[in-house]
Amino acid sequence: MPKFFVPSENVQGEHIIIDGGDVAHITHVLRLGVGDTVTVCDSSGSDYEARIASAEPNRLTCDIISTQKCVSEPEIKVTLFQGLPKGSKMEYIIQKTTELGIHEIVPVKLARCVSRVECKKDETKKLDRWQKISEAAAKQSGRGIIPEIKPFMTLDEVINASKDFDLFFAPYECEDKRTLRETLLSKSDIKSVGFLIGPEGGFDITETEKIKNALLPTVTLGKRILRTETAGEAVLAMIMYELGDVN
Repeated sequence: MPKFFVPSENVQGEHIIIDGGDVAHITHVLRLGVGDTVTVCDSSGSDYEARIASAEPNRLTCDIISTQKCVSEPEIKVTLFQGLPKGSKMEYIIQKTTELGIHEIVPVKLARCVSRVECKKDETKKLDRWQKISEAAAKQSGRGIIPEIKPFMTLDEVINASKDFDLFFAPYECEDKRTLRETLLSKSDIKSVGFLIGPEGGFDITETEKIKNALLPTVTLGKRILRTETAGEAVLAMIMYELGDVN
């Protein structure tokens, strides 16, 4: 059954309001109407089976039949800090990591980023588009939340934000000792993980020095060098497997 997301304030007692573009999709594409059932998520991890009670051109009122916690949401919250890639690669990264269970994605401006965002207006346009891609991927994969695409950060801001996580690390092609598995098993009761992926050209010397001076662990991903659009989803899949979300 298709899933639709609503803001938590649209869950009102025993009723749910669906508005916006989803109304046209439900009524015209899926051809559902009064008496039909839909699955609605409150964007906070709860799923509702609901029956359409009334239909207006831009608004559906649904009666809640049952409520349950979304079983597809991982217990661990993982945030990807992604060095800004070129072209449409960021869209692919958002789509695939959303499918795999990412909690948040933060685009990062790094020295070797080929793609450049020169002004706040361009940033806002990109963030709006990326958030829509996240929402579409969340619907398709049955997520209980829509991963948020956070505002752009610099490396210094990433280093400062790293303190908010139970575990934070950066895959680095020149690291040949510390493995990802070793890093994931270095702590117990991990609830939040953050990791930083470099852009196409990797980190430059100044950036690697900053990372090391901040005592952020770097890890190897093995003998092969992964593309920036592959690394994030590969690391996320490893995290989910090693920490118990994928059995």
